[in-house]
Amino acid sequence: MYSVLILTLNEARDLPACLASVAHCDDLVVVDSGSTDRTAEIARQAGARVFTRKFDNFAGQRNFAQREVPFRHPWVFHLDADEQFTPELATECRTASARTDLDGFMIAPKMLWSGRWIPRCTDYPAYQTRFVRAPQFEFIEVGHGQREAPQMRVERLRANYLHDLSSGGEAEWLERHRRYARAEAQAHLASSNPVHCAELVSSNHLLRRRALKRISYSLPFRPTLRFTYQYLMRGGFLDGAAGFRYCCLLAKYEGFTAAEIHRLRAGSR
Repeated sequence: MYSVLILTLNEARDLPACLASVAHCDDLVVVDSGSTDRTAEIARQAGARVFTRKFDNFAGQRNFAQREVPFRHPWVFHLDADEQFTPELATECRTASARTDLDGFMIAPKMLWSGRWIPRCTDYPAYQTRFVRAPQFEFIEVGHGQREAPQMRVERLRANYLHDLSSGGEAEWLERHRRYARAEAQAHLASSNPVHCAELVSSNHLLRRRALKRISYSLPFRPTLRFTYQYLMRGGFLDGAAGFRYCCLLAKYEGFTAAEIHRLRAGSR
């Protein structure tokens, strides 16, 4: 068996479906950032243990849980409130939890917009390390999200979890990504890691994707380029109307990030 950790902040809308998807788990833990709605109450009613920690960043929240929460099982699946387990993932996690030679597993989410899976718009499979051993696994903060520390030993699972990108509507998505843009711009300007040619032609999809992202910061007309890349080159047009709308939003996000990078550079002169 394994434990499930859910990070929350005012998630009363999405949390019930998330909790229902992991009802098979006998150890549910919520680390809340100070919700003012019914998030904590909903979690406790579902049998979850609730811990509170002021949010600093995603890696900080996850590392706090890894080290400070007394989980009942050595393997922990890190989930967000707008994400849901699938039966196939539950089965694979039960098998994977017998491994003792790894620190974690990467899983590719199926991202949804307006109820439709949009794989091409979201660069599926975009793996994230979410199923990890506690307390030894360590996350590091990268931009507005987190990644496994370099020394972690990870492999991939075949099954997926579901991530509803549109649960709060477009206005909430845009406001959240304005915050993400600030974090991403700060991380980019603070980083001095060069992109190597070998990374761009690597057979490792994740390594190639990360290298392309670093290069993209130096390109002009980033919103237009992002839309062209996702909608035409990656085949987002095959994801239907949901794909078109999501690609438009991604272009806006690139505009937020480019503007924030420009603002920070201007302020440092």
